[in-house]
Amino acid sequence: MSDLRQEIKDLGQTFDGLKTSLNIKQKEARLRELEAKSTDVDLWKEPDKARDIMQEIGDLKQELEEVESLQGEIKVVEELFSEDENAEIGKDVKSITERLKKLKIASLLSNPHDRKNAIISIHAGQGGVEAMDWTNMLYRMYLKFCESRGWKTQVLDISSGEEAGLKSVTLKVTGPYAYGYLKGEAGTHRLVRQSPFNADKLRQTSFALVEVLPKFEEVDLPDIKISDDELEWNFFRASSQGGQNVQKVSTAVRLKHKPTGIVVTSQAERYQERNRKLALNLLRSKLWLREKAQDEKKKKEIKGEYRPASWGTQIRSYVLHPYKMVKDLRTRVETSDTEAVLGGELDEFIEAELKLHS
Repeated sequence: MSDLRQEIKDLGQTFDGLKTSLNIKQKEARLRELEAKSTDVDLWKEPDKARDIMQEIGDLKQELEEVESLQGEIKVVEELFSEDENAEIGKDVKSITERLKKLKIASLLSNPHDRKNAIISIHAGQGGVEAMDWTNMLYRMYLKFCESRGWKTQVLDISSGEEAGLKSVTLKVTGPYAYGYLKGEAGTHRLVRQSPFNADKLRQTSFALVEVLPKFEEVDLPDIKISDDELEWNFFRASSQGGQNVQKVSTAVRLKHKPTGIVVTSQAERYQERNRKLALNLLRSKLWLREKAQDEKKKKEIKGEYRPASWGTQIRSYVLHPYKMVKDLRTRVETSDTEAVLGGELDEFIEAELKLHS
């Protein structure tokens, strides 16, 4: 019984600490500000901006309601236990503890961009069809992870391999704190396995690069200016499965930023104008990433909190042969349940990486 008493005491202390770290007052003020904006009749003249505002309103309401709900449930448990130490509240305490754990992870996402939607790009490294198949495996892994969290995904661009797999794929992830949770996945992912594409089933090592960006709109980055004369546009027919859906017009866009050489592609939408806007926003995110990398190189103040995704930043190794092991090279978290990880169970790895930089 003394253990349960201590658990209940810990619940209250943990909750009080979380309320402070979650900046509840600040979030309540932000919610009021956004609700006032949502009543502006001109807001819906910019549908993307309106959707982002409504999404943030929903996310904030959900978080604040969870905090209020937990506060009430902890109070009830404390009162029941003080009146009757034999009250059957063990299951309630366990449930509250699990919810507090999730809230604690959310409290680590304090960067101003963490709550934004995310853009994930996965690129095959050297190794031909092996690397392209590995890229496709990672793509499916992230799709399943996003699905498990109730996040929506939309493919912005995809390039299939000649034989199998993917040369590259870019997708938008829409959900609360999507960028905050996924940003630590940026870097090189290494796969070791018996090759399914080799008659001798030789052991093969493959690499794929994962890039993660926050999804920005023009209003988010007023200091990043993009002038028309810096842009080189190309238009082409979007990929299609054929049949009645074959594209008759060039709706997909490829955009090159001439000063930096950055190239982005979008073919997600049926209309060229929508793809143009998606490409511009993707370019804006890439320019933000480039600018941030340059600042970090000069200042060297954040000490590893931010790492641009590059082939030199290997973060995780997935070994399927001669033994089974997924190991994160930063946090040392590892598991032999490779099937679960490739099936989207990434929470342990992501949470450990968030705690590492908290």
